[in-house]
Amino acid sequence: MTSRGGMAGSGRRPEHRGPPELFYDEAEARKYTQKYGGAIAPGLPGREGREGGRRAAGLPPAAHVPAVPCSSRVVEIQSQMSERAVELLGLPEDRPCLLLDVGCGSGLSGDYISDEGHYWIGMDISPAMLDVAVEREVEGDLVLADVGHGIPFRPGMFDGCISISAVQWLCNADKKSHSPPKRLYRFFSTLYTALARGSRAVLQLYPENSEQLELITAQAMRAGFTGGMVVDYPNSAKAKKFFLCLFVGASGTLPKGLGTECADGEEIHQAKFTNERTRFRNAKGKSVKKSRDWILEKKERRRRQGKEVRADTKYTGRKRRPRF
Repeated sequence: MTSRGGMAGSGRRPEHRGPPELFYDEAEARKYTQKYGGAIAPGLPGREGREGGRRAAGLPPAAHVPAVPCSSRVVEIQSQMSERAVELLGLPEDRPCLLLDVGCGSGLSGDYISDEGHYWIGMDISPAMLDVAVEREVEGDLVLADVGHGIPFRPGMFDGCISISAVQWLCNADKKSHSPPKRLYRFFSTLYTALARGSRAVLQLYPENSEQLELITAQAMRAGFTGGMVVDYPNSAKAKKFFLCLFVGASGTLPKGLGTECADGEEIHQAKFTNERTRFRNAKGKSVKKSRDWILEKKERRRRQGKEVRADTKYTGRKRRPRF
């Protein structure tokens, strides 16, 4: 999981520095947390959340643990790409779905999936990243596995699949026995089997060049998928994002990329800034993230899972004043 933009062939790409299980060590994994110095108890802001997360994970108090800085930019971009990937899945709004998160890392994508009311299982090859996910007490199940060996789940199990910045790692031969085309085909063929008919897989990736992009797409189509590439903001060097949108079974209509409509009189899909305050509920009728209602709903979900959650008080979800 990285936060690069566009299609570049720089030697500084993470895939060029070593296998993913070695690149994403403990120090790198800490960049994918949401605060400084360790785990956060979901739904609990501030010091209460930090200390609650540490107690739940069996860690000592924060004062005795060296603070490891996270990258707020990495977390923000990861969350945005996860939201876009789930949007491209086109999931039904009247029922919860079971999703597969390939290269789940510390569970940032899974957080958004859970917030949308769905269930998920995450796979990752990095033990350090999964350790962070466990400390953060994510709501999904976690599997330590190399997706180049295949997806080890029964046929038709998942209603959809997302992946953020992971698939391009399969294009590298980190061992003599590794063949990128074979590993990609093994991944896509077993993923096709694990997905329910009529579902989608949306894989965000950073292709190094056009040849790598063609290799990935060709192996996906060979495995039985239909679909194609959705490119958001194609004219932007930094904001450009590639999403491989794949269909299982009947071919669907490929979604349009954001920022692609620029004709006169047409609205370009970009972020808008407004002074109007959005309160309580978003456009889908769900609680606004980090609001009191959102926190209470998340705590209630965790209680239903049998996990220990602090009691609700009048201070739950109350924002603290900034200190200068």
